[in-house]
Amino acid sequence: MARIVKIERKIKDRNNIHSIVPAIYCVFEKDGNKFFQIDTYGNRDRDNSEQPDQMIQFDKETAEELINLIKKEMSIS
Repeated sequence: MARIVKIERKIKDRNNIHSIVPAIYCVFEKDGNKFFQIDTYGNRDRDNSEQPDQMIQFDKETAEELINLIKKEMSIS
C-alpha cells in the first residue's frame, strides 16, 4: 500500500511492458480530505487473485499533478 505525495520523472535504461491485470478505483474522504485510490489485482493463476496486489492513493493535489503529467507526457489536450 502506498500514498503518493510526490512524483518525479526518472529516465530509465531498461523498460518492460507488464502483464495485463484488473484494477478498480474508489474515492473516499477521511478527516476532511478526499482521496482517489487504485487497487490492482494479480493474474488469475495466483492463489488468492481476489486480494489486491497494490493499493495506491492520491490526495487532491497529487491527483491533479498526475493528471497534468499524463496530459503532458502522453500529448493529451
